[in-house]
Amino acid sequence: MATALEQVRRKSGNGVSAAAPASRVATNSEHSGRTFTIVSWILLIAFAVLWLLPSLWAIKTSLTSNATSAIGAGPILRDWNLTFGSYRTLLGTGDLWNWYLASAITSLVTVVLTVLFASMAAYPLSRLRFRGRQAVFLLMVAGIMIPPQVLIVPIFQELNVVGLLNTYWAVIFPQVPAVIALFVFKQFFDGLPKELEESARIDGASFWTIYRSIIMPLSRPVIGAMSIVTFVGVWNNLILPLFVLSNPKLMTIPVGLATVQGSYGQRVSDIQASSILGAIPLVILFLIFQKRIVQGIAGTGLKG
Repeated sequence: MATALEQVRRKSGNGVSAAAPASRVATNSEHSGRTFTIVSWILLIAFAVLWLLPSLWAIKTSLTSNATSAIGAGPILRDWNLTFGSYRTLLGTGDLWNWYLASAITSLVTVVLTVLFASMAAYPLSRLRFRGRQAVFLLMVAGIMIPPQVLIVPIFQELNVVGLLNTYWAVIFPQVPAVIALFVFKQFFDGLPKELEESARIDGASFWTIYRSIIMPLSRPVIGAMSIVTFVGVWNNLILPLFVLSNPKLMTIPVGLATVQGSYGQRVSDIQASSILGAIPLVILFLIFQKRIVQGIAGTGLKG
């Protein structure tokens, strides 16, 4: 009888000792997951605050009168008599609308030409096998290491020779050869299955037909991502339009904002309002197409 009781106690003791570590592991796992979540939220909130503070400061300054904002940061924070005077001043003049039009034309045309030529150059590099293919690709990618500021003077001289200065084409043509777009398209094309092209080639499709009817429809995610990235880059470009444009009616948003800052002097509120008006289209573009940007970058086949 005693032996039976000892066996029962030994079994029950073994059961408790076996179950206890499992419960402790589960508790430790839940505790680690909860800690990770808390730390992640703290970091996200901290970075969000760091990102939002300059934006909120710019908005507050733009809604403050020029007389108050010229005094300093303290008066800006204490003054809550908000006014839209700076926005009315900027929107009331015709220059801002001309800058919007010039930026829209140059950005949209550059996007179309960049996507077209980058994809047309990347597809043969991805699919055709010819002598010197890797050397050609490396030479093209080497363009990433050349700072664009170094090319300003040669570009200006070339545009002057062909008579394109003070035209939209002077802003568009130099930005079409985008090495980043070529690289991303080639990486994406390398990841596409070749069986689709082989079956189309058996049916008699030409190289151009395969590119136009099969490859490009499959490349919509990367086309969308590169279009948005190129649009933002052209819209924010200051140096090139500043050198090749002198006609105020053809100035883009960054060049126009530079002239506003130079002519307004201490009118800080007007300068901040003009900066916000220049950034609004990009913010709207990102909010609308942010999912497409992520899908496009994720589908390029880039590996870390």
